[in-house]
Amino acid sequence: MIRSSDNQLYTGITTDIQRRWREHSTGKAGARYFRGRKPGSLCLLETHPDRSSASKREAAIKQLSRQTKEHLLLQQTAEQQLRLSEFNTIFDHADQA
Repeated sequence: MIRSSDNQLYTGITTDIQRRWREHSTGKAGARYFRGRKPGSLCLLETHPDRSSASKREAAIKQLSRQTKEHLLLQQTAEQQLRLSEFNTIFDHADQA
């Protein structure tokens, strides 16, 4: 899940998070959602054993209310938050390059 520059939440799946972030940031092959807005930070990252389970989880998250999504984000472990922080540092450096 990505929190956009205007504080909205975007949910999607990918097999390569760095490539997908680059696509969203540059507008090349990125989601239509990011036309006119920029990704701000990665705020939820889950891994799944296969694309089918990832797609089911994506669909389930997209059905949640904004309030429930925010609650989900607050429930992350310190380990999950550290992993997100590491990715966001990489993305910040890539966006500045």
